[in-house]
Amino acid sequence: MPDSADQAPDHAHSDAATASRATKARRLAGYAWSRDIRGAELLDLPASTLRKLARAADTNPPSTGETWQVVADLLDQKDAWAARNPGHAGAVRTHADEKLLWVKPPVKPWAAES
Repeated sequence: MPDSADQAPDHAHSDAATASRATKARRLAGYAWSRDIRGAELLDLPASTLRKLARAADTNPPSTGETWQVVADLLDQKDAWAARNPGHAGAVRTHADEKLLWVKPPVKPWAAES
C-alpha cells in the first residue's frame, strides 16, 4: 500500500513479484550451478554476459541486480550442500565443461625468461 495518496503502489515488491523473482532465481541458479559457476563469479560477470546467461537458461533477463544477488546466494547454498553430500546425484554438475563459455580464467602475464 502506498504511504500517501499521491504515491504509486510498489508492484516490484509485491508478494507476486517476490514469488516471480524467486522462481526466476531458482531457474537461473540451476543453470549456472550445473555449469560450475560460483556465486562470486556470477556477480563479477558484466551485465551483457548476465543477460546472455539468462537467455541461455530460457529465462527473461532480470531487470535488477536484486535477482542476481538471490541467484548468487542460491549458488553458495547449493555449493555448501553439494560439499556435504558428494555422493548424491544432485551434487553432480552436468555441464561443468561449459563454464569457460561464461567465466573466463584470468590471463597470466608472460614470464620473463632468464
